[in-house]
Amino acid sequence: MTRVPEPLLPPIVIDDFRPRTPSGAFPAKVVEGEPVRVSADIYTDGHDELRAVARIHLATGPGSATWAEHPMTAVGNDRWEAVVTFDRAGRHEVVVEAWVDLEATWARDARIMLDAGQEPPPRRSDHVAPTGRHSTGGPHPVWVDRPRAVAGAWYELFPRSEGGFAGTAERLVEVAAMGFDVVYLPPVHPIGRTQRKGPDNTLAAGPGDPGSPWAIGGPEGGHTAVHPDLGTLDDFDRLVARARQLGLEIALDYALQCSPDHPWVSEHPAWFHHRADGSIAHAANPPKQYQDIYPLDFWPSDEAERRGLWQACREIVEFWVSHGVRIFLVDNPHTKPMAFWAWLIPAVQSLHPDVLFLSEAFTRPKVMVKLAEVGFSQSYTYFTWRRTKAELTSYVTELTSEPLVDHFRPAFWPNTPDILAGPLRGGNLAAFRLRLLLAATLVPTYGIYSGFELGENQPRSEHDEEYAHSEKYEIKARDWSAADSLAPFITEVNRARRAHPALRSLRNIAFCDSANDLVLAYARWSDDLADVVLVVVNLDPDGVQEDTVWLDLERLGLPARTPFVAYDELRGETYSWVGAAQYVRLDPAVGPGHLLHLRPVR
Repeated sequence: MTRVPEPLLPPIVIDDFRPRTPSGAFPAKVVEGEPVRVSADIYTDGHDELRAVARIHLATGPGSATWAEHPMTAVGNDRWEAVVTFDRAGRHEVVVEAWVDLEATWARDARIMLDAGQEPPPRRSDHVAPTGRHSTGGPHPVWVDRPRAVAGAWYELFPRSEGGFAGTAERLVEVAAMGFDVVYLPPVHPIGRTQRKGPDNTLAAGPGDPGSPWAIGGPEGGHTAVHPDLGTLDDFDRLVARARQLGLEIALDYALQCSPDHPWVSEHPAWFHHRADGSIAHAANPPKQYQDIYPLDFWPSDEAERRGLWQACREIVEFWVSHGVRIFLVDNPHTKPMAFWAWLIPAVQSLHPDVLFLSEAFTRPKVMVKLAEVGFSQSYTYFTWRRTKAELTSYVTELTSEPLVDHFRPAFWPNTPDILAGPLRGGNLAAFRLRLLLAATLVPTYGIYSGFELGENQPRSEHDEEYAHSEKYEIKARDWSAADSLAPFITEVNRARRAHPALRSLRNIAFCDSANDLVLAYARWSDDLADVVLVVVNLDPDGVQEDTVWLDLERLGLPARTPFVAYDELRGETYSWVGAAQYVRLDPAVGPGHLLHLRPVR
């Protein structure tokens, strides 16, 4: 007798589960308190009525044995979904269960037969109730972060330009007043002396040149020491505490590389790349050469050395976590193995689920996306180089749509210490205002590097994106009280971000139709439509632009034939609008655009 093979598919198909990562091997990402659509394609043969539920539990920690059940609803084309909220950080598992509802199937068929004048089949008695076909999909992993993982305003500064940790603590008062949430510090560790760089990345460092903070390590120690010119570890602890008092968090640069003077160079030479002559190779990104930096070899031939290096890298994070740091900006993670991040990030977060990692990887798109999949909480993006209406519309739509939105959280930075690009190069203050308004309202997380508010706009040369007299290699003195500072404008934008939940959501954005390629308009809204924001930006920093913007009133929950209110958060002006078509005139001398709160007249 021929043996009947086991079926290749279950009796009910459960496909295309969301949220998920491309491979499904790593957790999708959501945040605490965020309504999330858990969905899947669910179908079976024939015409039986189906039922489905999403069952969720915390995979680790207290309460892990308790499953919460959420009924799913058919939303068309065999798609089923349930809107759920995760209320605790950590790794969760989601299982979808589907079954044939025999009672509902009988009731539906009976109605059809009665309507046709036919006798329906007898109803099954309560004591003879066969179980319908049943299938289970999953478990699917989901990582739940605290809200700062998706929304926040970042400000980057060099502590040495502020007089060390004590001076930085004073500067934090002004940073907090501008409405920022996170202060990001470049490496605060001792800086090597061998091959120390001078101004503008030259090889001729003088006795007073401070060197690059990314050339980590010296006689004073390595990644768990602080530069003596900045202060002591106790001073750093006081800085973290002061930031917390002001409603700020300190984010620390996590750069896994060493100066030639780092203790690891002599203690663990196997942890570095070696040339054919046995010497250690310095870092390079042609044509740039970094003679003051030795990259690490994460795959040494000796397995014990590899384990030792990876563990030492983890201990760096654990050390700074013990000093109150909960956010790490990872320098060039794409130059380290994916396998390393897939191990390190879950290992740290299993003990500290509130720790966040931002990927500072400006590299190929698929590599950036994979880094997000294996665990990074946030990611740098190509926003810096997206300037036109078509480029911005296409790019933001991609970032805020499935499948990318399930695991890739974008951070928009108009500038960084490494990058002065686009309209900021030699640009006027209007260019800085328009790029900030875009960064702060297109996605929930954005950041600026200090000096932005002063309009620092001089590139090192016509051909590269480095700043002239880069702060990476010298100490900067700035006049924060300058009369034309953009600090008041930044403060108003950040105030609006905090006032509007619509600006703290990644998924809900729609670009508005308009004819002028130099006017970009987009709506953002909260899930319940209680908060709706319209942003209209003049992409031309030098000229007045006019346009008619078309709103999707039904999607935004606004009336089609009666007035609704449009309040400009930046100008303090209120307009009464009627209908979908609205005329705008944008003068960069007045401001970069409108940030409008739309609401029905009550």
